[in-house]
Amino acid sequence: METLLIYNDDLSNKFWKIHVSGNTFTITYGKIGTSGSVKTKKFETKEDCKKESEKLIKTKIKKGYKFSQSSQLVVKESSMTEALFWELLKKCKLKGEYAEEQIEWLITHLSKKSIKDIVKFDYIFNTYYKTSYTSELWAAAYIILGGCSDDCFDYFRAWVLYLGKKEYETAINDPQTLLPYLQQLNGYDDIPQLEELISVAILAYEEKTGLDDESYYDIYSQLTNDSHDNPDIDLDWDEDDEEQLRSMFPLLWDVYGENPLT
Repeated sequence: METLLIYNDDLSNKFWKIHVSGNTFTITYGKIGTSGSVKTKKFETKEDCKKESEKLIKTKIKKGYKFSQSSQLVVKESSMTEALFWELLKKCKLKGEYAEEQIEWLITHLSKKSIKDIVKFDYIFNTYYKTSYTSELWAAAYIILGGCSDDCFDYFRAWVLYLGKKEYETAINDPQTLLPYLQQLNGYDDIPQLEELISVAILAYEEKTGLDDESYYDIYSQLTNDSHDNPDIDLDWDEDDEEQLRSMFPLLWDVYGENPLT
């Protein structure tokens, strides 16, 4: 359930919107034509949530707010696009010699944007991130790293995504195209993993609001109807069958089969 109210007088031109889902509601409020501020609240039961939301709506109406049938031109949606998402990852690489410095810049940059933009960035990231959760890419990571746990595969996929849109999409179709980027690794960045990228949006939100990750997950769920969970997959390869792995990715096996990166 979603209710949008607006208030206009000689001094104010603002909106107030509440979105109720289960035992949680999210309130967006601010000047008309902006993204506004966002906050969320969770209750013990759906009934408590509904009761409190109805109370808040009545309070706003008593203060002079009016119902609005459409949010068009009232609430500005996120300005974060897929093109901007990939452009930020590209720009990020210019902000330091090491990945940690680059990610720190990205966190700070995102923290200056609206909460909606932070969430949308994370949603775009998660969409591509989940797409990379495949049996084939996991097999490739297993060869490259000489074994690959769940967490290890998460960090590996983040590294693949950080390479860029074209590189990412090519690698999903054929993991062996990662070979040139793997061979460029040396010194500090000698392992193809980037755990820090996974939590960029959460840290940007915490830096912006001072609130914790639980608050962020509530807002993320409310605004996107998505979760951070990986999809279910069945591995169609056997980690103990070296011949099978070799036949799947002969180029990767020739380089890393006997000499993995870890």
